[in-house]
Amino acid sequence: MAVAPHFLASRAALDVLEEGGDAIEAMVAAAATIAMVYPHMTGLGGDAFWLIHEPGQVPVGIDACGAAAAGLTPSFYNAQGLDSIPVRGPLAANTVAGTVSGWERALALSKQHWGGRMPLSRLFADAIHYGERGVPVTASQMRSTRAKQPELEAQPGFRECFLVDGEAPAEGSLFFQPKMAATLRHLSRTGLDDFYRGELARAIAADLAACGSPLGLGDLNGYRAQLTKPLALAHSLGTLYNLPPPTQGVVSLMILGILDRLGLSEMEPDSADYVHCLVEATKQAFKVRDAHITDPRYMRIDAQDCLKPDFLEPLAGAINLGRALPWGNGRGPGDTVWMGVVDSQGRAVSFIQSIYHEFGSGVVLERTGLNWQNRGCSFSLDENALNGLRPGRKPFHTLNPALARLHDGRVMVYGTMGGDGQPQTQAALFTRAIVYGQGLQQAVSAPRWLLGRTWGRPSDSLKLEARFSGEIVGSLRRRGHEIEMLQEFDEAVGHAGAIVRHPGGVLEGASDPRSDGGVAGF
Repeated sequence: MAVAPHFLASRAALDVLEEGGDAIEAMVAAAATIAMVYPHMTGLGGDAFWLIHEPGQVPVGIDACGAAAAGLTPSFYNAQGLDSIPVRGPLAANTVAGTVSGWERALALSKQHWGGRMPLSRLFADAIHYGERGVPVTASQMRSTRAKQPELEAQPGFRECFLVDGEAPAEGSLFFQPKMAATLRHLSRTGLDDFYRGELARAIAADLAACGSPLGLGDLNGYRAQLTKPLALAHSLGTLYNLPPPTQGVVSLMILGILDRLGLSEMEPDSADYVHCLVEATKQAFKVRDAHITDPRYMRIDAQDCLKPDFLEPLAGAINLGRALPWGNGRGPGDTVWMGVVDSQGRAVSFIQSIYHEFGSGVVLERTGLNWQNRGCSFSLDENALNGLRPGRKPFHTLNPALARLHDGRVMVYGTMGGDGQPQTQAALFTRAIVYGQGLQQAVSAPRWLLGRTWGRPSDSLKLEARFSGEIVGSLRRRGHEIEMLQEFDEAVGHAGAIVRHPGGVLEGASDPRSDGGVAGF
């Protein structure tokens, strides 16, 4: 089974599974495909994180987060009269894109441990087809292009790649990315390492230099995705896993650890008490995040220690069931795709891939068609700040894929896009599906909320979808929450998805109606 926020990516993964491919190979096919069919959300010019499960084995993580350019310091920006890093343009394209190296690292694990044998030409076949032959434009792509066109159309390569006759492409019209397709064909022949240390790397570096990015060939040459040990939370219902810093995976686990101590199962599902507790647990976890979480080489605490009972219990005790704590500290927008795959052997992948803001930096490289991320705009030019810019430093990431191994034998992969909303939606999915036993699709489709910021939403209010009842909204307002109402099914709360493998081998999947996704299985 596969789930993705665009159904063609789910289908690409399923085709690989049906041909005997494993969960990692299927995920690479989905990752390449979604870069073509959901280009405003993700691409090869960004970062990615993997969480890989094999029955009977300890889960494995892959950190495919690119670092800041070597030698890049705040003085580079200060000399140009800047006191912050631009959000868009070549100066925002200041970190290496780690995604392709992450694919390579994952496929090496597949080959070594699972007997993976699928050639890149097969894994990229669907993506190349859609890049060359076209894919229908979604309403989401059309809306995002229209909304961001004024700030992006002057960026190198954006107009040529993403606009048609100077306008956003119409919903349902065919969208082509022939240069990206050619890049995938090239990688199929040369291997993925060529992205960093071959002919393609030289073309990428030349185009980055031509447009004014501080990245150079040496930055690409020196990059390799890393295997990493996932964080683990001992929950009353099982063991929950997520990725360590620089991701906010510890935040997602902390929220669920705090909730596990609040007697959540005794509350009415989806009630005002339930939403209030999840929001207040989020505030407690975000305080820790904003004080400590960054590139792990610069952290003063061990993220795993934040999941110990003696750390979580005081945070749970600080929550007032009748009153909201003040808030106003969001980390900012994020734009991402989460996808999940489970294969016939029960091996599972929880995966997330991002270019940060919609369309990333807005820079599209001339020769390769790569839309480069702007993750590095999150660095501070204050070297003493938690996320201060330093040469070779990894930026803080909102990205975090989740996985749960439950005591009853079920395995769940789940996640979402959406900046500050990612850990909150993960908490909603897990508590609804696992704590309350709701059907997985019900858990994904039910009304959601968002404290803080996400793509397209700069405010720090508590945002509620309009399907929450007036009684619940009123109760939350009386407790002191600053409420902002969203549409009934609003993309601002993310594109979530999940797959549960039951002990007998039955697979249950759910895709978010707020996306263009779907679940594909056989």
